[in-house]
Amino acid sequence: MKIAFFSTKPYDKKFFDIANEKFGHEITYFESRLRRETLKLAEGFDCACVFVNDRVDASVLIALAAQGTRLIALRCAGFNNVDIHSAKELGISVVRVPAYSPYAVAEHTVGLMLALNRKVYWAHSRVREGNFSLDGLLGFDMRSRTVGLIGTGKIGECVASILRGFGCTILAYDKFKNPVCEEKLGVKYVSLDELFAQSDIISLHCPLLAGTRHLINLDAIAKMKKGVMIINTSRGALIDSKAAIEGLKSEKIGYLGIDVYEEEEELFFEDKTFEIRTDDVFARLTTFPNVVITGHQAYFTEEAVSAIAKTTLENITAYEKGENLVNAVMPD
Repeated sequence: MKIAFFSTKPYDKKFFDIANEKFGHEITYFESRLRRETLKLAEGFDCACVFVNDRVDASVLIALAAQGTRLIALRCAGFNNVDIHSAKELGISVVRVPAYSPYAVAEHTVGLMLALNRKVYWAHSRVREGNFSLDGLLGFDMRSRTVGLIGTGKIGECVASILRGFGCTILAYDKFKNPVCEEKLGVKYVSLDELFAQSDIISLHCPLLAGTRHLINLDAIAKMKKGVMIINTSRGALIDSKAAIEGLKSEKIGYLGIDVYEEEEELFFEDKTFEIRTDDVFARLTTFPNVVITGHQAYFTEEAVSAIAKTTLENITAYEKGENLVNAVMPD
Protein backbone atom coordinates (compact mmCIF):
# COMPACT_ATOMS: atom_id res chain seq x y z
CA MET A 1 0.00 0.00 0.00
CA LYS A 2 1.17 3.54 -0.75
CA ILE A 3 1.51 5.48 2.50
CA ALA A 4 2.04 9.22 2.93
CA PHE A 5 3.85 9.53 6.24
CA PHE A 6 3.45 12.97 7.87
CA SER A 7 5.32 14.70 10.72
CA THR A 8 8.40 12.57 10.07
CA LYS A 9 11.48 12.70 12.25
CA PRO A 10 14.69 10.72 11.65
CA TYR A 11 13.79 8.25 14.39
CA ASP A 12 10.41 7.58 12.74
CA LYS A 13 12.07 6.62 9.48
CA LYS A 14 14.59 4.42 11.29
CA PHE A 15 12.03 2.35 13.18
CA PHE A 16 9.41 2.20 10.43
CA ASP A 17 11.93 1.15 7.78
CA ILE A 18 13.01 -1.72 10.03
CA ALA A 19 9.42 -2.79 10.72
CA ASN A 20 8.44 -2.43 7.06
CA GLU A 21 10.94 -5.08 5.98
CA LYS A 22 8.26 -7.60 6.97
CA PHE A 23 5.34 -5.82 5.27
CA GLY A 24 6.77 -4.23 2.11
CA HIS A 25 4.59 -1.13 1.99
CA GLU A 26 5.57 1.84 -0.18
CA ILE A 27 6.24 4.61 2.33
CA THR A 28 6.99 8.23 1.42
CA TYR A 29 8.13 10.31 4.36
CA PHE A 30 7.23 13.99 4.73
CA GLU A 31 8.56 16.29 7.44
CA SER A 32 5.48 18.48 7.10
CA ARG A 33 2.46 18.07 9.31
CA LEU A 34 -0.81 17.17 7.66
CA ARG A 35 -3.09 20.17 7.42
CA ARG A 36 -4.99 22.05 4.70
CA GLU A 37 -1.82 23.67 3.38
CA THR A 38 -0.04 20.31 2.89
CA LEU A 39 -2.91 18.23 1.49
CA LYS A 40 -1.37 18.01 -1.96
CA LEU A 41 1.46 15.91 -0.54
CA ALA A 42 -1.05 13.09 0.09
CA GLU A 43 -2.41 13.08 -3.45
CA GLY A 44 -2.34 9.59 -4.96
CA PHE A 45 -1.69 7.83 -1.64
CA ASP A 46 -4.01 5.13 -0.29
CA CYS A 47 -3.16 5.88 3.33
CA ALA A 48 -2.12 8.91 5.37
CA CYS A 49 -0.10 8.03 8.47
CA VAL A 50 -0.40 10.82 11.04
CA PHE A 51 0.74 11.74 14.54
CA VAL A 52 -0.62 13.74 17.47
CA ASN A 53 -0.30 17.25 16.02
CA ASP A 54 -1.53 16.58 12.49
CA ARG A 55 -4.89 18.20 11.77
CA VAL A 56 -7.38 15.76 10.32
CA ASP A 57 -10.59 17.76 10.52
CA ALA A 58 -13.62 17.54 8.24
CA SER A 59 -12.18 19.82 5.54
CA VAL A 60 -8.93 17.84 5.41
CA LEU A 61 -10.81 14.54 5.26
CA ILE A 62 -13.03 15.74 2.41
CA ALA A 63 -9.98 16.72 0.40
CA LEU A 64 -8.20 13.45 1.21
CA ALA A 65 -11.21 11.43 0.10
CA ALA A 66 -11.34 13.37 -3.17
CA GLN A 67 -7.66 12.57 -3.72
CA GLY A 68 -8.20 8.84 -3.18
CA THR A 69 -7.11 8.33 0.41
CA ARG A 70 -9.18 5.67 2.15
CA LEU A 71 -7.29 5.06 5.37
CA ILE A 72 -5.99 7.25 8.21
CA ALA A 73 -3.40 5.38 10.26
CA LEU A 74 -2.69 7.05 13.59
CA ARG A 75 0.67 6.05 15.05
CA CYS A 76 -0.50 7.01 18.53
CA ALA A 77 -3.28 6.13 20.97
CA GLY A 78 -5.13 9.45 21.02
CA PHE A 79 -7.47 10.39 18.18
CA ASN A 80 -8.91 13.74 19.27
CA ASN A 81 -7.24 15.40 16.24
CA VAL A 82 -9.33 13.35 13.80
CA ASP A 83 -12.98 14.06 12.97
CA ILE A 84 -14.15 10.47 13.32
CA HIS A 85 -17.76 11.21 12.33
CA SER A 86 -16.71 12.90 9.09
CA ALA A 87 -14.33 10.04 8.31
CA LYS A 88 -17.14 7.51 8.59
CA GLU A 89 -19.45 9.58 6.39
CA LEU A 90 -16.71 9.77 3.75
CA GLY A 91 -15.95 6.06 3.89
CA ILE A 92 -12.47 6.61 5.33
CA SER A 93 -11.33 4.07 7.91
CA VAL A 94 -9.34 5.23 10.93
CA VAL A 95 -7.00 2.97 12.89
CA ARG A 96 -4.77 3.71 15.85
CA VAL A 97 -2.20 2.17 18.21
CA PRO A 98 -4.17 1.74 21.44
CA ALA A 99 -1.22 0.41 23.44
CA TYR A 100 2.49 0.39 22.72
CA SER A 101 4.42 0.54 25.99
CA PRO A 102 2.36 1.71 28.93
CA TYR A 103 5.53 1.21 30.98
CA ALA A 104 7.29 3.98 29.04
CA VAL A 105 4.67 6.60 29.89
CA ALA A 106 4.19 5.34 33.43
CA GLU A 107 7.91 5.43 34.19
CA HIS A 108 8.22 8.96 32.80
CA THR A 109 5.23 9.98 34.91
CA VAL A 110 6.88 8.79 38.11
CA GLY A 111 10.16 10.30 36.94
CA LEU A 112 8.48 13.71 36.82
CA MET A 113 7.13 13.17 40.33
CA LEU A 114 10.59 12.39 41.67
CA ALA A 115 12.29 15.19 39.75
CA LEU A 116 9.85 17.74 41.16
CA ASN A 117 9.85 16.33 44.68
CA ARG A 118 13.63 16.06 45.08
CA LYS A 119 14.43 19.13 42.91
CA VAL A 120 16.74 17.03 40.72
CA TYR A 121 16.77 19.65 37.97
CA TRP A 122 17.92 22.38 40.37
CA ALA A 123 20.47 20.16 42.07
CA HIS A 124 22.00 19.19 38.71
CA SER A 125 22.36 22.83 37.65
CA ARG A 126 23.82 23.87 41.00
CA VAL A 127 26.46 21.14 41.05
CA ARG A 128 27.57 22.02 37.53
CA GLU A 129 28.10 25.58 38.76
CA GLY A 130 29.99 24.45 41.87
CA ASN A 131 27.12 25.14 44.26
CA PHE A 132 26.66 22.24 46.68
CA SER A 133 24.23 23.99 49.03
CA LEU A 134 21.08 22.05 49.98
CA ASP A 135 19.02 25.16 50.66
CA GLY A 136 15.72 24.97 48.79
CA LEU A 137 16.13 21.31 47.84
CA LEU A 138 14.08 19.77 50.65
CA GLY A 139 11.74 17.04 49.42
CA PHE A 140 9.33 14.58 51.03
CA ASP A 141 9.05 10.81 51.38
CA MET A 142 6.79 9.29 48.75
CA ARG A 143 5.89 6.57 51.22
CA SER A 144 2.42 7.06 52.74
CA ARG A 145 1.64 10.01 50.44
CA THR A 146 -1.76 9.89 48.74
CA VAL A 147 -1.68 9.82 44.95
CA GLY A 148 -4.85 10.28 42.92
CA LEU A 149 -4.96 8.74 39.45
CA ILE A 150 -7.53 10.07 37.03
CA GLY A 151 -7.86 7.21 34.56
CA THR A 152 -6.85 3.62 35.28
CA GLY A 153 -6.33 2.08 31.86
CA LYS A 154 -3.09 0.34 30.99
CA ILE A 155 -0.91 3.38 31.78
CA GLY A 156 -2.75 4.25 34.97
CA GLU A 157 -2.44 0.63 36.08
CA CYS A 158 1.34 0.71 35.49
CA VAL A 159 1.66 3.95 37.45
CA ALA A 160 -0.32 2.39 40.32
CA SER A 161 1.98 -0.64 40.29
CA ILE A 162 5.11 1.53 40.53
CA LEU A 163 3.65 3.74 43.26
CA ARG A 164 2.58 0.71 45.26
CA GLY A 165 6.28 -0.12 45.47
CA PHE A 166 6.89 3.28 47.04
CA GLY A 167 4.26 2.56 49.66
CA CYS A 168 1.84 5.26 48.47
CA THR A 169 -1.86 5.32 49.23
CA ILE A 170 -3.51 5.24 45.81
CA LEU A 171 -6.92 6.70 44.98
CA ALA A 172 -8.48 6.62 41.54
CA TYR A 173 -11.33 8.02 39.53
CA ASP A 174 -12.54 6.28 36.40
CA LYS A 175 -15.98 5.57 34.93
CA PHE A 176 -14.79 2.01 34.39
CA LYS A 177 -13.01 0.33 37.30
CA ASN A 178 -9.90 -1.69 36.54
CA PRO A 179 -10.13 -4.96 38.53
CA VAL A 180 -6.33 -5.33 38.57
CA CYS A 181 -5.99 -1.92 40.23
CA GLU A 182 -8.74 -2.59 42.71
CA GLU A 183 -8.05 -6.22 43.61
CA LYS A 184 -4.28 -6.60 43.21
CA LEU A 185 -2.83 -3.11 43.64
CA GLY A 186 -4.99 -1.86 46.49
CA VAL A 187 -6.36 1.14 44.57
CA LYS A 188 -9.43 2.74 46.11
CA TYR A 189 -11.96 4.24 43.69
CA VAL A 190 -13.52 7.49 44.85
CA SER A 191 -15.46 10.39 43.40
CA LEU A 192 -13.56 13.07 41.51
CA ASP A 193 -14.20 15.61 44.26
CA GLU A 194 -12.86 13.19 46.88
CA LEU A 195 -9.76 12.58 44.80
CA PHE A 196 -9.15 16.32 44.46
CA ALA A 197 -9.59 16.89 48.20
CA GLN A 198 -7.49 13.98 49.51
CA SER A 199 -4.57 13.68 47.06
CA ASP A 200 -1.07 15.01 47.64
CA ILE A 201 -0.24 14.16 44.03
CA ILE A 202 -2.70 14.03 41.12
CA SER A 203 -1.71 12.29 37.90
CA LEU A 204 -3.77 12.41 34.68
CA HIS A 205 -4.18 9.32 32.51
CA CYS A 206 -7.49 9.82 30.71
CA PRO A 207 -8.32 10.60 27.06
CA LEU A 208 -9.19 14.07 25.81
CA LEU A 209 -12.92 14.16 25.21
CA ALA A 210 -15.54 16.89 25.35
CA GLY A 211 -16.18 16.00 28.99
CA THR A 212 -12.52 15.96 30.02
CA ARG A 213 -11.30 19.14 28.31
CA HIS A 214 -9.98 21.47 31.03
CA LEU A 215 -10.77 18.87 33.67
CA ILE A 216 -8.20 20.68 35.78
CA ASN A 217 -9.65 24.19 35.96
CA LEU A 218 -10.03 26.90 38.59
CA ASP A 219 -12.93 25.13 40.30
CA ALA A 220 -11.06 21.83 40.44
CA ILE A 221 -7.88 23.45 41.74
CA ALA A 222 -9.88 25.18 44.49
CA LYS A 223 -10.92 21.75 45.79
CA MET A 224 -7.32 20.48 46.05
CA LYS A 225 -4.89 20.48 48.94
CA LYS A 226 -2.58 23.46 49.23
CA GLY A 227 0.74 22.55 47.65
CA VAL A 228 -0.65 19.71 45.53
CA MET A 229 1.52 18.18 42.82
CA ILE A 230 -0.14 17.79 39.40
CA ILE A 231 1.33 15.57 36.68
CA ASN A 232 0.06 15.34 33.10
CA THR A 233 1.52 12.86 30.62
CA SER A 234 -1.79 12.31 28.83
CA ARG A 235 -3.29 15.15 26.76
CA GLY A 236 -2.43 18.82 27.10
CA ALA A 237 -5.94 20.22 27.10
CA LEU A 238 -6.90 18.23 30.19
CA ILE A 239 -5.37 21.18 32.05
CA ASP A 240 -6.52 24.77 31.65
CA SER A 241 -3.04 26.30 31.48
CA LYS A 242 -4.17 29.76 32.56
CA ALA A 243 -5.90 28.25 35.60
CA ALA A 244 -2.71 26.31 36.38
CA ILE A 245 -0.74 29.57 36.34
CA GLU A 246 -3.17 31.11 38.81
CA GLY A 247 -2.85 28.01 40.98
CA LEU A 248 0.94 28.27 40.90
CA LYS A 249 0.88 31.98 41.73
CA SER A 250 -1.38 31.38 44.74
CA GLU A 251 0.77 28.38 45.78
CA LYS A 252 -2.29 26.14 45.72
CA ILE A 253 -0.31 24.12 43.18
CA GLY A 254 3.04 23.35 44.73
CA TYR A 255 4.47 21.37 41.82
CA LEU A 256 3.52 20.95 38.17
CA GLY A 257 5.01 18.38 35.81
CA ILE A 258 3.75 18.23 32.23
CA ASP A 259 4.85 16.31 29.18
CA VAL A 260 1.97 17.70 27.11
CA TYR A 261 0.58 21.20 26.61
CA GLU A 262 -2.74 22.29 25.15
CA GLU A 263 -1.12 24.53 22.53
CA GLU A 264 1.89 22.29 21.88
CA GLU A 265 1.26 21.92 18.15
CA GLU A 266 3.57 24.77 17.15
CA LEU A 267 6.18 23.99 19.80
CA PHE A 268 6.85 20.34 20.50
CA PHE A 269 9.00 18.04 18.34
CA GLU A 270 10.82 21.03 16.82
CA ASP A 271 14.05 22.88 17.65
CA LYS A 272 12.96 26.38 18.63
CA THR A 273 16.28 27.42 20.20
CA PHE A 274 16.75 30.59 18.16
CA GLU A 275 13.11 31.55 17.71
CA ILE A 276 11.11 34.17 19.58
CA ARG A 277 8.57 32.59 21.93
CA THR A 278 5.15 33.96 21.01
CA ASP A 279 3.07 31.79 23.34
CA ASP A 280 2.82 33.97 26.45
CA VAL A 281 1.07 31.29 28.51
CA PHE A 282 3.77 28.69 27.86
CA ALA A 283 6.48 31.30 28.47
CA ARG A 284 4.90 32.12 31.83
CA LEU A 285 4.83 28.45 32.81
CA THR A 286 8.56 28.17 32.19
CA THR A 287 9.28 30.95 34.71
CA PHE A 288 8.11 28.99 37.76
CA PRO A 289 10.84 27.21 39.73
CA ASN A 290 8.44 24.40 40.66
CA VAL A 291 7.41 23.48 37.11
CA VAL A 292 9.07 20.80 34.99
CA ILE A 293 8.13 20.54 31.31
CA THR A 294 9.22 17.85 28.88
CA GLY A 295 8.34 17.97 25.18
CA HIS A 296 5.95 15.03 24.69
CA GLN A 297 8.66 12.46 25.26
CA ALA A 298 6.98 10.16 27.79
CA TYR A 299 6.32 7.54 25.11
CA PHE A 300 9.81 7.82 23.63
CA THR A 301 11.62 4.57 24.37
CA GLU A 302 13.06 2.01 21.97
CA GLU A 303 10.45 -0.52 22.99
CA ALA A 304 7.55 1.88 22.55
CA VAL A 305 8.61 3.29 19.17
CA SER A 306 9.27 -0.24 17.85
CA ALA A 307 5.83 -1.35 19.00
CA ILE A 308 4.20 1.72 17.42
CA ALA A 309 5.84 0.97 14.06
CA LYS A 310 4.87 -2.71 14.16
CA THR A 311 1.24 -2.12 15.16
CA THR A 312 0.76 0.76 12.70
CA LEU A 313 1.95 -1.35 9.78
CA GLU A 314 -0.10 -4.34 10.96
CA ASN A 315 -3.18 -2.10 10.99
CA ILE A 316 -2.46 -0.94 7.43
CA THR A 317 -1.84 -4.49 6.23
CA ALA A 318 -5.11 -5.69 7.78
CA TYR A 319 -6.97 -2.95 5.91
CA GLU A 320 -5.21 -3.80 2.66
CA LYS A 321 -6.18 -7.47 3.01
CA GLY A 322 -9.77 -6.70 3.98
CA GLU A 323 -9.33 -8.23 7.43
CA ASN A 324 -11.06 -7.22 10.64
CA LEU A 325 -9.63 -3.92 11.90
CA VAL A 326 -9.15 -4.69 15.58
CA ASN A 327 -7.73 -1.20 16.21
CA ALA A 328 -10.35 0.75 14.28
CA VAL A 329 -11.64 3.99 15.76
CA MET A 330 -15.40 4.36 15.52
CA PRO A 331 -17.71 7.29 16.33
CA ASP A 332 -19.29 7.22 19.78
